Amino acid sequence: MKSGILTRIKREIPEGIWSKCKKCGDTTYQHALERNAFVCPHCGDHFAIGHQRYVELLADAGSFKELNANVATADPLKFRDHRRYSERIREARKSSGMKEAVHTGVCTVGGNPAALAVMDTSFILGSMGGATGEKIARLIDRALADRRTLILVCQSGGARMQESTFSLMQMAKISARLKRFANAGGLYIAILTDPTYGGVTASFAMLGDITIAEPGARIGFAGQAVIKQFMGIDELPPGFQIAETVLEHGFVDLVVPRPELPATLARLMSMLGVTDRASARRAG
Repeated sequence: MKSGILTRIKREIPEGIWSKCKKCGDTTYQHALERNAFVCPHCGDHFAIGHQRYVELLADAGSFKELNANVATADPLKFRDHRRYSERIREARKSSGMKEAVHTGVCTVGGNPAALAVMDTSFILGSMGGATGEKIARLIDRALADRRTLILVCQSGGARMQESTFSLMQMAKISARLKRFANAGGLYIAILTDPTYGGVTASFAMLGDITIAEPGARIGFAGQAVIKQFMGIDELPPGFQIAETVLEHGFVDLVVPRPELPATLARLMSMLGVTDRASARRAG
């Protein structure tokens, strides 16, 4: 016979007060989670966060000014599969509050001038369309003109198939802009978050002077499910496409927990700022 008091009353936890970790299953007080940059204090799992929280985390308070807010996705091919692409766009705008999958602006990080772009999977899985590439390209031009460090927070499922070549050409367009930026001595820091896949990985995500990944982030070209299906296997090697394994194989420079990102960026920008790099390049 079980001891203790039994009750039939089901107690509901008010929404928004506690959050449950998908990895370890433990619950954490929401305010404590926010103070820890949405990283589980029990297992270190990094919760998915949107563009606004990254801006709040990385940019000095009150310093961020959005750029090109009205650059928005179009439907150049009038694409339709089982749904119209235009319907997907309207739905994404409503659910995410964004006009496109990337949020761009200028700010300071630890007092250092920066041009910051943050991708967000809440807008069609953070996929890269024509407007995504245009906003990033314009931000690179602004970083070059203002002599700012360029910081791109990557979070994407890859190129957006509904725009076909209009999407794929953004890989070359952004890469060419980054080459011009590098030739002028600009410092580009890429931050790879979960997930970073497809055409984003195959272009600007891997072109940083310094490439940082968040712990546990999935990083690759094809997704794990696609690879399993193509290879005809049920399991992949432990840690496959996970940030720590990617670091071991030399594809990223650092794996940095999210709460440490602001200090890490400020330190790198102070040591490797645009002015110092440009002077060194001219001297060479």
